Amino acid sequence: MAVDKSKVALGFMVAGVLMALSGVILIFVGWAVMNEQIVKNTVIDPKNEMSYTMWKDIPVPFYMSVYFFNILNPKEVLKGEKPMLEQRGPYVYRKQCQKENITFHSNNTVTYREYRRYFFEPSMSAGNESDVVTIPNMLVLGAAVMMENLPFAMRLMISATFKTFKEGPFLTKTVGELMWGYDSGLVDFLNKYLPGMLPSSGKFGLFSEFNNSDTGQFTIFTGRDDIHKVHKVDSWNGLTKLDYWRTPQCNMINGTAGQMWPPFLTQRSTLPFYSPDACRSMELVYQRPGSMKGIPLYRYVAPKTLFANGSDYAPNEGFCPCRQSGLLNVSSCRQNSPVFISHPHFFNADPVLLDFVHGLSPNEDQHGLFIDIHPQTGVPLNVSIRLQLNLYMKRVSGITETGKIPETIMPMIWFEESGYIDGPILDTFHTNLVVLPAIMEGTQYGFIALGLATVIVAALVRRRLDKASSGEPAGRLATPEKCVPAKPEK
Repeated sequence: MAVDKSKVALGFMVAGVLMALSGVILIFVGWAVMNEQIVKNTVIDPKNEMSYTMWKDIPVPFYMSVYFFNILNPKEVLKGEKPMLEQRGPYVYRKQCQKENITFHSNNTVTYREYRRYFFEPSMSAGNESDVVTIPNMLVLGAAVMMENLPFAMRLMISATFKTFKEGPFLTKTVGELMWGYDSGLVDFLNKYLPGMLPSSGKFGLFSEFNNSDTGQFTIFTGRDDIHKVHKVDSWNGLTKLDYWRTPQCNMINGTAGQMWPPFLTQRSTLPFYSPDACRSMELVYQRPGSMKGIPLYRYVAPKTLFANGSDYAPNEGFCPCRQSGLLNVSSCRQNSPVFISHPHFFNADPVLLDFVHGLSPNEDQHGLFIDIHPQTGVPLNVSIRLQLNLYMKRVSGITETGKIPETIMPMIWFEESGYIDGPILDTFHTNLVVLPAIMEGTQYGFIALGLATVIVAALVRRRLDKASSGEPAGRLATPEKCVPAKPEK
């Protein structure tokens, strides 16, 4: 009977070893299976229902918050004083994006156009679109800088044209008019006699060309042949490089379209993307790890070199003519208008820019941009892209509308495009990326622990059985009895 029990114990030992080995194998095989599923579901394919829907329609709420810099002393600015600014807003718009004209190609790319629409959200805003603010008149002050090298007589004629159409150096309009366009006799005149000079053929507004429009024709890789290429741009509007800038490096179209990235990111990875609105490719860098409702993430931010000038960062020389670091000159893709992009409140810019005006106070929490991304899938969980639109203005002789305006980089507005995954999609992410891996990890290490415990217990039982079968008392060593001699009889 003891022999049978010994065999049973040996069987348990073997079973324990196999169980522990199974746990070790699951550690490697399990993650391999998960990564294979990530690759399978990341490919842009209508068969991947959830990921394809996220890519096509962006079902998560996305908002654009706009802040205006209201000029409090426009008359004094014309006399040469420093502008005093008051930030107004946010004016919040729900952004709706949808990809249309989707066409898949045999070389594992897909072509589409993404249309965007904006809807005002009064409950999320600090005011109404009927609020009135005063900002620089780009049609006048921008044109003045553009025309400063023309003959003096031409500048006088331009000034007379402004007076004919009653266009002054500053605009006092409602938020809605400044955002989406207002009627202007000068705009109608320019569109009739100088077509193409303005970005819009209808009403003139800061975002008039954005609403109910598309971002151009993108062709991106589906990742079917190489998952590390998924979402990367192959061409934009048929172009594989730009012609806005002065160097081949600055004209490159790099990275993705800015919505998703390839999976399996590391802390050494960067997030390159092409922005049609900024007319260039940009790249974010890793800052720190974090989590969102239990889901691990990496935070990526803009490096200080993003808008640095060519003197401070040589690779940016191609974006010049430059001014102070922290400004991107986008005049080459904005009809030569003297427009500059920066971070809000000149965050991460040359401190001298803060001396041009009163009312700015930059800090990273409010004015830095970031993307929180799940590194295993390349899906952004929380996004906040913040940029500021600035106008270079100065006194131009012959154009009396410019008065004695000091040479200034004038902030006009800044905006934040933000969104985060929530609701059922976040629940699905949490289940697939947190709960299931935790269960799998628990199963792996549970198998190892249970297997090792089984081996140890079975080994102890078998040892006791072996001792019992050899006649030794269980639990202590056998000792020979002492021989005591008998006492002699008297």
